[in-house]
Amino acid sequence: MTINRRQALTQIIGISTAAAGATLMGTSAFAATDEAGNYKLELGEKLKYVPLDAMATAKLAYETGGGCMHQVFYSLIHMLSLSDSVDAAKFASIPTALAGYGAAGIAGQGTVCGNNNATGMLVNFLDDINGQNGAVIGALFRYYENTELPLSSPEFVAGIGSTAEKTTDEVVSSSVANSILCHSSISNWSKASGKTFAQKGERCKRLSASIAFHLVELLNIAYKGDTLPQSKPSDEAQACQSCHGVDATMSSAASVKTDMECTTCHTGHFN
Repeated sequence: MTINRRQALTQIIGISTAAAGATLMGTSAFAATDEAGNYKLELGEKLKYVPLDAMATAKLAYETGGGCMHQVFYSLIHMLSLSDSVDAAKFASIPTALAGYGAAGIAGQGTVCGNNNATGMLVNFLDDINGQNGAVIGALFRYYENTELPLSSPEFVAGIGSTAEKTTDEVVSSSVANSILCHSSISNWSKASGKTFAQKGERCKRLSASIAFHLVELLNIAYKGDTLPQSKPSDEAQACQSCHGVDATMSSAASVKTDMECTTCHTGHFN
């Protein structure tokens, strides 16, 4: 069944029929509404995920502008707003434009890639997915760090609506980021492709499509209750944690809390 925006808002706000007639319920009855009775997502609220079509979501991400974070966040939110989730209307109310800040590692700063930023923001307010929400984020981050991206198989390229010519002329080569940071991701791609940051358009559109695709795959796996791929960092990074621990450290070693790949920048003590 298709509903328009007004109908969606009506479902969210709710109508209570009293003996004296139909009246809107007061804000006290809806913790997540403002004084005018309009729904808004509150801190700590969780919305129900349902399985999505990974390729359709990837295609939407590829076609969506606004930078990598917006592409991933918008594509999943929009697909969930059209889904049979009991919270579809609530997903439709989320202002996805707020994700625009994450482009190029947060407003061009080259820090955490917007694809990863979007993943965290989305999964943060999804209802418990068989206890694997944190594992979804971890698995996605490890995938981003260790996989040759963007995906450029003929099937994927056709599925998102791109072309083989763009692969050859604009993407040139996929690359491994070895980090969740935009800086490392773009730098390694530039080295592999011979292209500059200013020429990253097609590559980054495809990267967002690739991450949207895999994020849906991970969420669908978690929804079914199956085991997710490894979400731990590399063996080298885990070895670092034996001294730089969270609860205890070795001698004067600093306490560190991170699961992201660390050997990309930190070369260790013995080389």
